[in-house]
Amino acid sequence: MKNISVLVSGGGTNLQAVIDSIESGKIPDAKIVQVISSKKDAYALTRAANHGIEGVYIGKENYPQMEDRTEAIIRALDEKKTDLVILAGYMSVLEPKLIEAYRNRIINIHPSLIPKYCGKGFYGHYVHEAVLAGGEKESGATVHFVDEGVDTGKIILQKSVPVMEDDTPDTLAARVLEVEHEILPQAVCMFCEGKL
Repeated sequence: MKNISVLVSGGGTNLQAVIDSIESGKIPDAKIVQVISSKKDAYALTRAANHGIEGVYIGKENYPQMEDRTEAIIRALDEKKTDLVILAGYMSVLEPKLIEAYRNRIINIHPSLIPKYCGKGFYGHYVHEAVLAGGEKESGATVHFVDEGVDTGKIILQKSVPVMEDDTPDTLAARVLEVEHEILPQAVCMFCEGKL
């Protein structure tokens, strides 16, 4: 049984996709042991509670210093004997100490086809706005391991979607999100089956 901790900052639709895949048996021998949020009022914490998963708030209010937040996250991960850390819309860059502690056991979902439209400043709507401004014919999502860079870790899975002529950042985001919900659980399953 693999113990999974999920780090979130927002609504948690990717968290929900992983929960659903575990509960339906698509991801075998895995359990989400906690959801850690950088925002106290993130809806992802409600999603966790709805499925009996412990929610933990580790943010700027209760841990003002970055080093203290990092230590608190590492403690929480260690206490739950975490095998895999998923960043599902987690809006903070991880400190090297945390990455080192969980090397090759942290994965992230990013809403573009890395290496395009990734790195510092490319998150959420900024990604989709840049894709449209760049005149791209396709976009998509990428699951990758997390290293010390921003969106620079080894790619695990990618899936593309077409960019339509009448797309707005919102319509493109919705299409990419569907793909995120598909490939994140696939990557988690691959990890849990020892294929990564």
